[in-house]
Amino acid sequence: MDIVAGLLNGPRAQGAFLLRSSLVPPWSLRVRDEAPLTLVATVRGTAWVIPEGGGATELGPGDVAILRGPDPYTFADDPATAPQAVIHPGQRCTTPDGGELSDLGELGVRTWGNAAEGAAVLVTGTYQVLSEICRPLLDALPPLIVLRHDAWDGPLVPLLAAEVVKEEPGQDAVLDRLLDLLLVAALRTWFSRPEADPPPWYRAQSDPVVGAALRLLHDAPERPWTVAGLAAATNVSWAALARRFTALVGEPPMAYLTAWRLALAADLLRDPGLTIGQVAERVGYGSPFALSAAFKRVRGVSPREHRAAVARDQRPVAPTGPWRRPA
Repeated sequence: MDIVAGLLNGPRAQGAFLLRSSLVPPWSLRVRDEAPLTLVATVRGTAWVIPEGGGATELGPGDVAILRGPDPYTFADDPATAPQAVIHPGQRCTTPDGGELSDLGELGVRTWGNAAEGAAVLVTGTYQVLSEICRPLLDALPPLIVLRHDAWDGPLVPLLAAEVVKEEPGQDAVLDRLLDLLLVAALRTWFSRPEADPPPWYRAQSDPVVGAALRLLHDAPERPWTVAGLAAATNVSWAALARRFTALVGEPPMAYLTAWRLALAADLLRDPGLTIGQVAERVGYGSPFALSAAFKRVRGVSPREHRAAVARDQRPVAPTGPWRRPA
């Protein structure tokens, strides 16, 4: 499993906020919801996205914008249009002065705006919580990415637009998976572009030796890996693997494995049905004590403290670098 696959195989979009907006000019929405990641697809018409401290970018039909939070941003029919609505955490909507909205309202299933048949139609998907195993990938993104409709050949934007207004059995799961697929397709497209700057561990996945080692570690973190064992599995000497892995990934294989295991553990600890001992077993630690010691040393909090913070919806500060806080 590579890190992009982790977006789908780890804790994925669950009950993500999805909304269809139907709008006629003049319109302007200031988004201050502090969500860690948002995708906006332009289904019809045009829209301008204005990130905090950045320049305005126009979106056309089929274009997708990825916004990495928590900084605010604005979507509008024109950069000069003053905001008419503010989106707060929890998707609470008010006028700019905090009053109740009067010009914007519900227009059907997951549809909102100021006209039933707007000149501009947007579909927004907001991730309220991010998986720890995908955080290093997303941390490598700029605050705003815009991918044009001709960047890929696929039906995902029209399909998501068609499904978001349906209310069928299992519809939330359908929408969550479509949002995941659109995100993965967008990220793969972005990191393949010359202006992107993928982190070293992302580029290393294409190396025949280091890429194979990374997949082994991702697929079976519970195995008692050593550098020698990993080298044997990739048909190179341990010295060659250690040297090549460190050069391409930026850290030794066992340091990478520790960080990967603890990121998985952080995600698994979100499940109150798993004991710390069960989490430890799944990620390759022999006892709850061993996991707790490593978790505290690398991430700065104990597994119990992390679980309690998640339960309070107060996720600890994300570690810097690939899955960790500085020592």
